[in-house]
Amino acid sequence: MKQIKELQRLLGKKTMENELLKEAVEYGRQKKWIAHVPLLPEDGK
Repeated sequence: MKQIKELQRLLGKKTMENELLKEAVEYGRQKKWIAHVPLLPEDGK
């Protein structure tokens, strides 16, 4: 049970980090700091 609680806590932390990163990307796009088109890998694939 303790392990489940720890995994739930870590998942919540990662979910929050993910949401913050999404917000940062959106903010950067609005400010034209981040391109709207994703960059292609170096090999062009």
